[in-house]
Amino acid sequence: MSQATMTIREKDQMYRLIISQLLHDGYHEVAQQLSKIVSPVPDCPPSDRLQRVVQLGLHAEPDRQVPVNISDTVAPATSIDLDFDTEVQSSAPEAAQYETCYVTAHKGPCRVAAWSKDGQLIATGSTDASIKILDVERMLAKSASTASTTDTVESHPVIRTLYDHVDDVTALDFHPSLPILVSGGKDFTVKLFDFSKSTVKKSAKTIQEVAALRCTAFHPTGDYLLVCTEHPTLRLYDVNTAQCFVSHNPKDQHKGSINMVQYNPLANMYASCSKDGSIKLWDGISSRCINTLESAHSGEHICSVQFSRNGKYILSSGKDSLVKLWEIATSRTLITYTGAGSDQQKSRTQAVFNHTEDYVFFPDEKTLSLCCWDSRNAERNKLLSLGHNNVVRCIIHSPTGPGFITCSDDFRARFWYHRPDN
Repeated sequence: MSQATMTIREKDQMYRLIISQLLHDGYHEVAQQLSKIVSPVPDCPPSDRLQRVVQLGLHAEPDRQVPVNISDTVAPATSIDLDFDTEVQSSAPEAAQYETCYVTAHKGPCRVAAWSKDGQLIATGSTDASIKILDVERMLAKSASTASTTDTVESHPVIRTLYDHVDDVTALDFHPSLPILVSGGKDFTVKLFDFSKSTVKKSAKTIQEVAALRCTAFHPTGDYLLVCTEHPTLRLYDVNTAQCFVSHNPKDQHKGSINMVQYNPLANMYASCSKDGSIKLWDGISSRCINTLESAHSGEHICSVQFSRNGKYILSSGKDSLVKLWEIATSRTLITYTGAGSDQQKSRTQAVFNHTEDYVFFPDEKTLSLCCWDSRNAERNKLLSLGHNNVVRCIIHSPTGPGFITCSDDFRARFWYHRPDN
């Protein structure tokens, strides 16, 4: 199509592609100058989509032999993908549209939570050494009910309360397919609970560790378990035999306590983050470190890591109150989400995608509110007041729907949900 026949919309799209490509390639000043001239709305995220369009055009030229790249033929996944979806109009609710549907209280600060893979159950853990398992449908039904009826065993949202730790509960994760919950605590133990039996409050299996637990993560098959402790060595356990594996190369390990670990969806890679300020990527088969992002947040402690569902990106947060989106293939920061109120966080918390990966959520320690950004262009949306009267130590978003849970040092866990308009 010649320039004379291009519509205004097509020209706008062309300039958006140019700006996104400049940002992707690191030419931020040039991209900013061009943005001032053409004023794209909304802001353009970094993307190499223009490069791909040019490659496809070159492939179509006659008498030109260009090898086909496998990545050119792969369809985009249902996830954030800056190579394809730079102009997506999201139908998912932003943070300010959620409302509190249920509140549960522990007898001590609530520090950790987990969501089951099917989105039906939530577990919360506290410094009072207890664990609660809550049913999402029952919480929604209770919040929607207008009758002041007395709770029955069949309708109460808390379906299990588990007691087997003797110190703070600091790690939780659901088995991907079985009614098993794994927990870790400051009592140096990993415990596996079979919560299918309502009368059982003690764990079915205990693994003794060498230090206080910080995070646990099931392999997508459920056969293996990654364990992070205050010790810098990352451990992998066979769930059935409790046999422990570590990388045979000591140089692979972190140099400080490990704060979080997570598998990517294909389980061929996992990521960990640490107080040493680094993010490490590990081979999911050999458990060898394959890449290290040093000083990922300017040397500050890294608090959380999360893979995008297509496995192309990692979302990280640090005690510098910044949230970053990393491209795994190039080890580069593509987007930095700024504007959280505190310049220096005192507590660890997480940054999370919403269920469609259109938004990024992050609790603001200073204002006790929730920051929300468009995941593709870092545009900040309205803050959501979280209703806690102390710092939020954990946020987990539902993998399947518009809901999330916040855990706070005010002893409470709040379940948030967006009900679609009638």
